[in-house]
Amino acid sequence: MNIRFADTDTQVETFTLDEVLAGLKTSHRLILWNDEVNTFDHVIYCLSKYLDYSEHQAEKIAWTVHTKGKCEVLEGSFTELEVYRKILQQEGLTVSID
Repeated sequence: MNIRFADTDTQVETFTLDEVLAGLKTSHRLILWNDEVNTFDHVIYCLSKYLDYSEHQAEKIAWTVHTKGKCEVLEGSFTELEVYRKILQQEGLTVSID
């Protein structure tokens, strides 16, 4: 939703009740899901660049996602993980917060 104040556009982000309540939990997990779009190289690149995994660690995660369908890649507060979720989604990865 966009709101206009005195020649200034402000974007307002809305959340569902479930999202607000989920934010109250103390610990959440960022889940990387398997898809048929991204290459191993792209997944490894993103995990290394944005989550600071070594290439070896990122490769192990990519294989886990490939064979098991998903992998927990980060744990933390909802607010922290939401930032990483948005970044990885912009890179085309399929991620969610649990």
